[in-house]
Amino acid sequence: MVLQHNMPVEVTEAWADYRLLDFGEGRKLERFGRLVVDRPEEQAMGKRALDAADWQKADAVFDGDAEDKEGRWRFSGKSAETFPLNFEDMNFLGRFTPFRHMGFFPEQAAHWRWVNAQIGMQAAPFRVLNLFGYTGLASLLAARAGAEVTHIDASKKAVAWARENQEAAKLTDKPIRWIVEDAVTFVQREQRRGKSYEGIILDPPKFGRGPNGETWHLFENLAAHAEDCVKLLSDNARFLILTAYAIRASALSLDALLRPLLKERGGRLESGELAVKADDGRLLSTSLYARWSRT
Repeated sequence: MVLQHNMPVEVTEAWADYRLLDFGEGRKLERFGRLVVDRPEEQAMGKRALDAADWQKADAVFDGDAEDKEGRWRFSGKSAETFPLNFEDMNFLGRFTPFRHMGFFPEQAAHWRWVNAQIGMQAAPFRVLNLFGYTGLASLLAARAGAEVTHIDASKKAVAWARENQEAAKLTDKPIRWIVEDAVTFVQREQRRGKSYEGIILDPPKFGRGPNGETWHLFENLAAHAEDCVKLLSDNARFLILTAYAIRASALSLDALLRPLLKERGGRLESGELAVKADDGRLLSTSLYARWSRT
C-alpha cells in the first residue's frame, strides 16, 4: 500500500467568539467573547500591526513568560474567572488559568472540523480515543458528531472542567468516558485488553506528570507512545492526529516518527503547522502536527 504525503499549513480563522487581533514582540492580542486578552507568545516575532493604545485596551494582561510557568493576570476592571464561549453552536467555558492558557487552543479548530468530517464518513460504531484531552472540546465535538469517546487526562482539575463543558454544551446524553489517568499507562493497558479505536487524538505537552507520579517528557517518551497508539488503531481506523507544541521539534520530525509506523496501512499522512490568522492577514504559527487518514 502507498502512503501519500503532504505538508500543509492548517489555518484557523476568526469565529464569532474568537479573534486574533494582533501579535508581535513576544505577545498576542486576542478577543474571547467580549474580553480582549494580552498574553505571551514565543512565536510572535516581528513588529505589531496595531498601536500601543489598542493594546492598552485589553481587559486582561498576563504577566509572565510563554514557557507554561505560573504567572499573574492583571484585569482592567471586574472580570469573572470563568466566562461563556461558543464554537459552532456548542457552548463551553473559558477560564483564566495561572499558566496563561484560557482552557482551549483556538488553532485546534482546524483539527476539530477535520475530525468531524472523518467521523461523518464512516458508519457507527466509531470509537475515538482522546489522549491528553484537557478540557474536552475535541471529545465533545466528536461525540456530538456521532462517536463514542474515551477521554484521558492526568489532571483531575482538567477532567472536572471537561465535565462542566459537557453540561454547558448540553451533551450529557452523549457516550463519553471521562478518565483521570496517565495516558501512557492507559494505552498500554488497552493493548493488553485487545481494545481498538477508529480514531486517536494525541495532544501531549512538552512536560507533564501523571496522577501517580508518572513523568512525561515529549522528546524522551513520544516515540514509544506513538508506536503504542498506532497499535490501538482498528482495522477500520480512519484517523490519528498528533499535535506538538515543542518549538525545537519540526513538522519533519513528526513525519519521520509516524511514517514508518503507518506505512503498512496506506492512506494519507499530512505533516505541517497549525496557524491562526490575525485580522491583518498575517499567520501566527502555534504548533506542529501530523495526521493520518485512511483515505
